[in-house]
Amino acid sequence: MRLKRKGANFGARLLLLLTAGSLAAVLGGCGRSPNASAPVRPPEVEVAPVTQGNVPIYGEWIATLQGYVNAQIQPQVTGYLIKQDYREGALVHQGDVLFEIDPRPFQAVLDQAKAQLAQARAQVATATLNVKRDIPEAQERAIPQSQLDNDTNAELAGKAAVQAGEAAVEQAELNLGFTKVRSLIDGIAGIAQVQVGNLVGPTTVLTGVSQVNPIKVYFPISAVEYLQLANRLNPGAVKLFSGASSVPLELVLPNRSTYGYKGRMLFADRQVDPQTGTIQIVGEFPNPDIILRPGQTGRVRAVMELRKGALLVPQRAVTELQGSYQVAVVGAGNKISIRTVQVGEVSGTMWIIRQGLQPGERVVAEGTGKVREAMAVTPKPYTSAGEN
Repeated sequence: MRLKRKGANFGARLLLLLTAGSLAAVLGGCGRSPNASAPVRPPEVEVAPVTQGNVPIYGEWIATLQGYVNAQIQPQVTGYLIKQDYREGALVHQGDVLFEIDPRPFQAVLDQAKAQLAQARAQVATATLNVKRDIPEAQERAIPQSQLDNDTNAELAGKAAVQAGEAAVEQAELNLGFTKVRSLIDGIAGIAQVQVGNLVGPTTVLTGVSQVNPIKVYFPISAVEYLQLANRLNPGAVKLFSGASSVPLELVLPNRSTYGYKGRMLFADRQVDPQTGTIQIVGEFPNPDIILRPGQTGRVRAVMELRKGALLVPQRAVTELQGSYQVAVVGAGNKISIRTVQVGEVSGTMWIIRQGLQPGERVVAEGTGKVREAMAVTPKPYTSAGEN
């Protein structure tokens, strides 16, 4: 009887615990907030207004730099090189001695020419005395006329020999001077192409000197671009060669930095290359710090025209899809409208829109991948800090 009563008490207690747990669960569920039914906030996107303004349209071309004047230094006489007087890569001036050739053979030739000149002058002096003596004697018929004629011819021949001797001396002096090979211009001297002790001659290139301040730049442009620059095709374009209004040039260096000085165009080549359809343009840039060197390459930029009243949006706002371009416009109620646009040129980080937008409209510049047609968004101002 006692065992049966204990079992009944245990069952009653268990039932009471289960009932209390179920009631607590029901009460706890009734106290929770219904999160599942809370409204979803629209996604955040960065928007930028469609701006309007006058935008310069640039042309850009591959360019090669060359010295304003490039001189090959070659000797004018043949001989053995005995000295190099300049430091390679240094700035030299016109008339500076760069190399020296052994002068001794040329000094010997000069001494010989001077001796021959002195001999010729002595012969002329003797012939002149003979003529002076023969004239009165010939008049008195003390000597035949033929003797006077011979002495006169000897005097003329002696004078001719003196002139030849003077020319020989002058040439010998020039050749002796040519043993000092001098720079023809002011500029940067290059690496020596010969060594001391080499036999050099008029066909030997010793080194090169380039005038690099200012420095020339060569770049080809298409015939159409040339006409634009020359103000023949597009009346709003700047003119090519008109003095103070000449087209200014910018130089983008191989490290993508922009050179600190503006350049200008000098002239266009006389003809268009029929094979490439381009014409060579020559410009110049100041180079006071001698940073630019002949042979360098870069990209030259020039304003082709000024696009007035152009509509601009950030490049990030434009999406290309199968050859067409789209932007996401944020309209009334912050609803998205996907719109196809016609794009123009790129200007910096902005894209010119030719058709499809109006000034003041807002476009999605950051977050275009998460918007859809008619979707509501939460717009924020666009910051271009991450623009590439």
